[in-house]
This record gives sequence, C-alpha cells and structure tokens, in this order.
Amino acid sequence: MPKKFKYILLLLICVSAQVAFAQNTTGYPPQNQPQSFIRQDTSKHAAQKLTDDQLIDTLRKREQGAKDSVVFSSKFIRVTNERLLNDSTQLLPLDTTITNFENYSPLLQPKSPRISLGGNLGLAQRNLLFDPPKTIGFDVGLHALDPYLLVPQDLQYYRARVPYTLLTLVTGGTTEQVFKIVHAQNINPYWNVGFNLNFIGSRGFYSYTDLGQNVSDLNAAVFTWHESKNKRYNLLANIVFNNLKSPEDGSILNDSLFTSAKGSFDKSTEPPRLPNTYENWKSSGIYIKQFYYIGHIDSVKGKPASNILPTQRVAYTFNYNVQKYEFLSNDVDTYNVFPDYYFASNRSRDSLTVTHLQNDFSYSFYLRGKSTKFIKNELKLDLGLTHDLYTYTQFVSDSTTNQNGVKIKQMDRMQNATFQNITVKARLGYRFSDKAALEGNLNQIAAGRNFGDFIYDAKLLLAGGKKAGKIILDGYVQSSSPGLVYTDWVTNHYIFHNSFKNQKTTSVSFNYINDALQVDLKAEYFLIADYLYFASPTGGSDARPLQLGNNINLVKVSLGKNLAFNHWHFDNYVVYEKTDYQSTLRVPSLYTYSSLYYNTFLFNVLHTTFGTNVRFNTAYEAPSYATGLGQFYNGPNITYSSYPVATVFIKATLQRTNLFVMYDYANQGIFSKGYYTVVRYPQQDHLLKFGVSWTFFN
Repeated sequence: MPKKFKYILLLLICVSAQVAFAQNTTGYPPQNQPQSFIRQDTSKHAAQKLTDDQLIDTLRKREQGAKDSVVFSSKFIRVTNERLLNDSTQLLPLDTTITNFENYSPLLQPKSPRISLGGNLGLAQRNLLFDPPKTIGFDVGLHALDPYLLVPQDLQYYRARVPYTLLTLVTGGTTEQVFKIVHAQNINPYWNVGFNLNFIGSRGFYSYTDLGQNVSDLNAAVFTWHESKNKRYNLLANIVFNNLKSPEDGSILNDSLFTSAKGSFDKSTEPPRLPNTYENWKSSGIYIKQFYYIGHIDSVKGKPASNILPTQRVAYTFNYNVQKYEFLSNDVDTYNVFPDYYFASNRSRDSLTVTHLQNDFSYSFYLRGKSTKFIKNELKLDLGLTHDLYTYTQFVSDSTTNQNGVKIKQMDRMQNATFQNITVKARLGYRFSDKAALEGNLNQIAAGRNFGDFIYDAKLLLAGGKKAGKIILDGYVQSSSPGLVYTDWVTNHYIFHNSFKNQKTTSVSFNYINDALQVDLKAEYFLIADYLYFASPTGGSDARPLQLGNNINLVKVSLGKNLAFNHWHFDNYVVYEKTDYQSTLRVPSLYTYSSLYYNTFLFNVLHTTFGTNVRFNTAYEAPSYATGLGQFYNGPNITYSSYPVATVFIKATLQRTNLFVMYDYANQGIFSKGYYTVVRYPQQDHLLKFGVSWTFFN
C-alpha cells in the first residue's frame, strides 16, 4: 500500500476519533439485507431522557445562545419518503447502523447482483439474475447506466429539530472513489429543506493512464417538504440534475489476460480498442407533489403522533424532465468494435433528447373500523388519471459540402416526434386485520401512442404471530410496448426500423417470511410471450433487436436464512433459476451470497464487525456488449469458468462516525487469475478500500 494512502487513512481515523457525541446501540440486523434507507441510531450510552417540554426548552436556549448540556443525536431527526406518504403521513427513525455498509456499490447488493464492463462503479451494467421491469408506456430502452441516476422517487425527506448532515466517502485510490453529501434542516416546525450531492470518480482497473477512460458521475438535488399545521396538506418538491460520463472502449486489446498464460505485465497500461469513446447521459427536472386530506383524520393508539391516517385524500403531481443521451467517439475503428458506419468512419456524435411532461391526479377513499390499537376492517379505494406528453429528437453528425466547396461537419436531425399517453389507475384493498389483507391494482393506457399497455396485479397477505411468520401471495399480468431502441433508431453505427408486438409477462409468486427464524423463502414463476432481446445472428458485433416467437417459462426460487450464535453471525442468500430458453435469457442457474462475521464491542466505545462476504454463481453463456448501442446482447456462445469471489472487511461505529476497511476480491489467484461476466471484458482486480461516514446534528 502506498505510503501516502497510509497517512491519509491514519489522518481520517484520527479526525473521526475527535467526535465526542454518544449514540444508542441497537442489535445487529441480518447482514444480507439491502441497506435500509432509514438510518437508526447506534449510540451505546443514551443521554438523559427528557420530556417534550424540556426538549423544547433546550432548543430555545440553544437558539438564544445559552449554554445547555443536551447532546443532540438522531432522535431529533425523523425521515420519510414518497412511498411512505402515499397512504398516510409516516415518519421513521434515522438509521446510523453499519449493516451492509461495506456493500455500498449498487453492483454488489447481496440480493440484486449486477454484471458490468469492468467491476467498478460508473460502467454499463445489467442484472445478473432475471428481474423483469414492471413498467408500461413509452420507454427509450437505454438502461445501462440506470443505477447511477438520481430520480425524484429516490429522495428522502426529513423532519429535523436540529440541522442534519451526512458525509460519506469511499475510496479505493484512483481506481474508484465515491463521495456523498446529504443535508437537511427545518426552516420552521412544518417546513424542511435540504440537498443531495453525489460524486463518482473512477479510473478503473485497466488502461487508466488514458484520461478518456475515466468515469465521472454527478448527481445533485434540492428538495423540500412542507406539512401544514393542521396535518392536512403536504407538499413534496425537488429539482434533480444528473451528469454521467461512462467510457465505452470496446474492452482492452489483451482481453484474454486472465485466461492466457501470457497475462499482463502492467494492467494500467493495457491499451483499449477505443481510447476516446464514451457515453454521456444528462438529465434535469422539477418534481412537485401535493396532497390534501379531506374529512375526518384517524390515528392509531400506540403509534407516533406523526402517523396520520386520512379518510379521504386528493393528490396532484407535476413532473417535468429533460433527458439527453449522447454517444461520442473520436476513434478510428481499427479493431472492428462496430458492425458498420453510416455517416462517418472516425467520428460519432449520436444524441437523443427526450422531454417529458407529466400531470397526475388521484383521489383516495378510506373506510376503516374504530380500533384504536391497530387498523382492521379497512376498505381502501384509489382512483387516478395520468397524462404524459413526450417529445423526442435524434441527431447524428454528418459531413457535407457548403456553398464554398468546403467540407464541414454538422448535426443532422434523423427523427422527431411528439405524442401523448393517458393512463387510468385504480387500486382496491381490504385489510381484515393486522394479519390479513387483500389488494388489487390496475394500470391501463387508455389513449395515446402506447394504447393497450397494461399491468394488473393482486396481492394477498396472511400473517400469524411473531413465531408463525407471514405469507404473501402475489400475481400480475403485464403487456408493455417495445422500447424506442427496438423499433426506430438511427445512429452512426446502428439503424433499426422494426414493428414488434407487445411483450407479455404473467407471473405468480409465493413468499414466506419469518423474522423470528430469520427465514425469507420466495418462489416465482414467469411466463413470457413475444420476448424482446438483442442478439447477433452471426455471433459477431452486429447486434440487432429480435422477438422470440415462442413462450418462455422460468422458475425462480430464492431463500434467505440467517444464523446466529453469541457474537457470530452467518447470513446466507441463495437463488435458483431454471428456464427452457437458457441460451436466450443467459442467466446463471445458481447464485449464492454468504456473510460470516463477528460482532464485538471494543474498548467500550467501538462497535466492531470482522467478517468475510463470498459471492458465487454457476457458469452460464456470457452476454456481449454493443458499444455505441448501450445494450447487452447474445453474441458468441462463450461460457467462462466461475469461481467464488471473497471480500474480507472490518467495520466499526465510533460515536457518530462509521468506518470500514475491506479487501475486495481477496482470493484472487487462488482459483484463477481473474474472472469474466461479459464477453471480452475482464472484471475487477483485488483492491483495498476504505469507507467512512460522518453524521452531524448541528
């Protein structure tokens, strides 16, 4: 490890040790659970419990500059999001635990792993396991960079009695760096404002001496939440901006460095096929949601006073968003990464701009019993209407000769369209008690370009006691239009004009959850008709959209089971998938994630976890990637050997600071020199990473 990095690590730990605020400690939740968006307090020694009047007096003294002995902690902060505000006003405690802290990357989430073009953040990716999207309506069809986008539904909203700031830094040197800032504070007791700022910077594991191969992502958002004094009116508003730059180099020339005896002398200098080629996604938008409670307002005894249950609600959502997708290249295609070119052989400036204006109206009605301990005999009806207006324009760069006979480059518009969709929505639910509930949802596009798209789903919940667990039965039917990239696409290297049928998906699932036994068992069945995908008929780089004429059957069974003995914990998650079109879907039959870790309390101040995570999937026919198209596709029938990938880590909570040190892919060289998940793209090397998050309540 370089000396400079040692000094930086030592400095960060020393700075963290200066924080002198206590926190409450909770138990350690299952390690394989996705990181909760709610951050719970982790203080071991709680400050003296004060009454509400004393807390108010404390805050008043603080504002007046008087001295006070109260230690501000996460109990002064409550958090919510749009989903929690859909049916009622729900506020949850802040989560400051270290559960899943080391799994910060969206590519390496235990229950939703992804494959990518190199293993580091910011590169094109797709799901490793089968997970179809439940969306309808217009879709561009570009999703390779979706996990790195910040969208309005991702944002959290706060009720902060003191200003709240969270700083998070994760670094693996220049290979990968992540920095995030969250700040929120109340202007008055009913109005909160804040902002999010996220940065991802990465030179990757290969050819990082070339600046053109750097990942550079920026997400920014300003948000506000206002709740009226009488608790009837709520306003959520935010402005979101994204700028993602992701290299698309066609892989390094020495793409067999893990499978050949030659290997690599210096991976940082391995030349790429396209050193000056990348994707650039930009988006900006404003989002405003308002809802008003009409009539009587119910509450449940024993619940926090902030949990408000309306009997009628009207809501209106305004969403305006502009997205721009660009593919830029200044390289000559010497190594035949592209199948062809239509406008220029050594320069690409492909762009697609989509403007989306949405207005959504809804009315909700609730009829419930008079229970004061829990909700029972509740009838819920939601009715909604959504109007979507879209405009998209696609350009390519072409050469022409002006009136003076000089050859110039200019942007030519290839297609332009404006259209609308009108969607009707309905939801009907009945909660018999806190142990049984039934719900049905309907979403249907009634008019517009995507007329006929629909998704209908139903869900039944049956719960026993704490030891018996609960059962969730779910099923849905979906019909969705092909994305724009499948039907009408004009770029320098790919031109498609196709007419495809809607893809239809039918699914049923059984889910048994027992928190007492730490068991989560789920069985799913999918029947897919007219499946849309990309493939190369020749097994080369000429990827094109295709539609399968036969039905696809897929069974997916997942099991999560956590074991604990004293301070030892062993969390496991296993997924088995079986389909009759394995070569088309290209997913592994088996995926496992295991985490073995030991919790302890060092020096009476440091909550510490030592452990190892191991990921494994069986071998499968690897997908290829179409540079310039942004799609994973079925190319040559290549199956790479598959081996476990292990990470060792130490993580700890020191007062209001969380830290981890991890050695990713620690077992490299034991089973193999490296591994592949996409054809021609070698994955990550072993890497030492350090992460820290600071929480401030002032």
